Amino acid sequence: MKRYCTFALLGLAFSAQAASLPASVRKELSKAGIPQSAVAVEVREVGKHAPLVSVNSRRAMNPASTMKLLTTYAALDLLGPAYTWKTEAWIDGELKDGVLDGDLILKGYGDPKFTIERFWLWLSELRSRGLREIRGDLVLDRSHFDLPEHDPAQFDSDPLRAYNVGPDALLLNFNTLRLRYLPEDEGLRIVTQPSLAGIALDNRLTPGTALVNCDDWDEQFSVQPGGDSVVLAGDYPVECGEREQNLSVMPHTRYVEAVFRAVWQELGGTLKGRQRDGAVGESARLYSTHHSEPLGAIIRDINKFSNNVMARQLFLTLGETIQRPSLAAVDGMTVKPLTVERGSEAMFTWLRQQRLNASGLVLENGAGLSRIERISARQLSLLLQHASNHPLSSEFQASLPILGVDGSVKKRLKESPAASHAHLKTGTLEGVKTIAGYVKSKSGREWIVVFFINHPRARRGTDAQDALIEWVQQKH
Repeated sequence: MKRYCTFALLGLAFSAQAASLPASVRKELSKAGIPQSAVAVEVREVGKHAPLVSVNSRRAMNPASTMKLLTTYAALDLLGPAYTWKTEAWIDGELKDGVLDGDLILKGYGDPKFTIERFWLWLSELRSRGLREIRGDLVLDRSHFDLPEHDPAQFDSDPLRAYNVGPDALLLNFNTLRLRYLPEDEGLRIVTQPSLAGIALDNRLTPGTALVNCDDWDEQFSVQPGGDSVVLAGDYPVECGEREQNLSVMPHTRYVEAVFRAVWQELGGTLKGRQRDGAVGESARLYSTHHSEPLGAIIRDINKFSNNVMARQLFLTLGETIQRPSLAAVDGMTVKPLTVERGSEAMFTWLRQQRLNASGLVLENGAGLSRIERISARQLSLLLQHASNHPLSSEFQASLPILGVDGSVKKRLKESPAASHAHLKTGTLEGVKTIAGYVKSKSGREWIVVFFINHPRARRGTDAQDALIEWVQQKH
């Protein structure tokens, strides 16, 4: 306790010495109508104890997607960059001359990036092994996760958006359908990927006039899934040209079945039974195992493209690191399923082990798609400081978007001297705009920057955040 108190006193002294916001940042905040009381900022040089700028940095605030920095760094340290997820195919019944007189069971373990391409290759392998006709059912074993029922409309009443997809032990292709809209002379053609067997696309769209701002191109029509069809109705702004969107139009199990049937048929296979939930039984035997991309590649997608469901899958996977004798595998029995509570416990346990302050930290899903998640700018700054000293620091930093080059900051400060000189993670929710990461100044010194805005006008705060980044980059 004495050591903690000493650290706290030093922290107060550092805050007292830290500078206020640069004039350029204050100016942009004023133009946006955002008071300084609604922001939290910390700037510190990598390797230095005292921050250069510290404003409201101890206040726990909503970090939006910058919370993914905590989840991905903890995973990198706990699981390692070579960690992979598996998905298993089991057969329950007799397989003879390519005919399975029984069920095919797919068991998932939470692979965050089981894309349609990787699924196709795996099913092709099953065919190469000799499986052709399945006379029983397609059984989906999703028991590795124990989760409450997910309501995709709960967050913002927009259940079809890809960012609202919930986690699942057998997540396939992010549970999304890509719709590409192709205006043609005779009308509008829609191409969908992947193919979904048994699902009809009912295109009722008519050519419409372009919007003043084509950023809102999809607001003049609706997409309504229901049963075995997806209905598109309204006006498509043809002058906006070709566009595409990724939507989640059905539950996980229905989606896996539709994709499986389409791919399996394409590969020359047949499935006579139905799809149902179930579990691997004692009579089943393992037929094939698919391994995911390594964690080092997974965290790049999570951070560069701010993929929420991938982050949630990873957060749940952290629960595997909790060592409990009662949960260990015994005599071939599988461990108890992973839960949100176990993921949170793993995170807080890791923070204690790393001696990182978790006071005021609130976790819900580890992705930042939350109204209740909280962390302070100081805590995130010290986390980034801790990461800079880690043996895998280069791996972690490389997962962050490069300013003006790729990911979520591809279009920011493209013509600025700061472009290509910063690795930064962004976060945006209604009333929340955040950015955090590393900035290299023109003198070659490396700085940690964290800038939170929690305010109804938060979306107008981009220029203020950019002003801080440029100010840091210009430091000698």
